[in-house]
Parts: sequence; C-alpha cells; structure tokens
Amino acid sequence: MPEIWRGYAHVYSRPHINTDEIIPARYLNTDQEAELARHAMEDIDPEFIKKVKPGDFVIASDDFGCGSSREHAVWALRGAGVRAVIANSFARIFFRNAINNGFLALECPGIADRVSNGDQLEIDLKAGLIQNCTKGETYRFAPLPDFALEMLRAGGLLEYIRQREAIIGVA
Repeated sequence: MPEIWRGYAHVYSRPHINTDEIIPARYLNTDQEAELARHAMEDIDPEFIKKVKPGDFVIASDDFGCGSSREHAVWALRGAGVRAVIANSFARIFFRNAINNGFLALECPGIADRVSNGDQLEIDLKAGLIQNCTKGETYRFAPLPDFALEMLRAGGLLEYIRQREAIIGVA
C-alpha cells in the first residue's frame, strides 16, 4: 500500500448520507463490485459513475455511511474506483466495514467545507496530512491505528487473518 495517494475530490457536503444512498437497496441482489459500482451514489448524484475515475476520493460531511450495516456500500464505492472516503466523521459501522474490507476511510473534521469538486488531493498516510494541490492548503487527519493500517495493507480483515495464520503456522 503506498504511503502517498493522489486523486481528485468528489464532494458531498450534506450530512448523514446513508448506506441506502451510497448503494440503493434495490441493487443488493449481488455482491459483484462491478455491478454495484454502476449504481453507486445514483440517488444523490446520477452522474457520479460517469465522473469518478480510478483513484479519486469521495469527500463527505458528518456521519457518512449511517443507516443499515451493509458492506455493499463499501463494495460499490471501491468498484467505482474510489480510492478512499474522507469525511468530517463516519457512522461507526461504515468505518468498520471499510477497514474490514481493505478500503481507506479517513476522518478529517471540516474537510467537506474546505475542499471543492475537482480539487486535486494528495494524502500522506504516514504524516497524517492531506495536501489540496489545487488550493495550496494542507489539512490534518486522525491517523489510523497500526492494526487498521495492517489490515488495509493486507487487503482487509480476512486476508489479514490468512496472513497471520500463515506466519504462526495455523493450518
């Protein structure tokens, strides 16, 4: 996993975007990320899937991912090419689903008011900084605990467990 990530911002500043808005329930009949991606954020932004490019970031306000505890929300965003969600704050279950699925979720209070659509961002995971290359601003985010970074590097919780079992020789 790289220490520095670059991409463009897609800003959704309304608080409390729920998992049914990230991926509407009518599409939960699959677990295929490519299929889910076709419908990511469509009830909030019908053009989202046409605008987002691999490696881009979703910037959000407060309590992003509230509502039902569905991993499909993470899968839809990842399938659409979103590299990370950076929000003022997350619903606990969305944040945990993101980390468990090897998807980066960063809390950076105030980010949704400071970043604009299309801003080029650079995230330095090690330094805990987000550089807004478009505006020449820098924002600090709460660094992830080491165990969360290890799970992200492994590709998620299941792969992390497999790797740990291989190290200690569990069959």
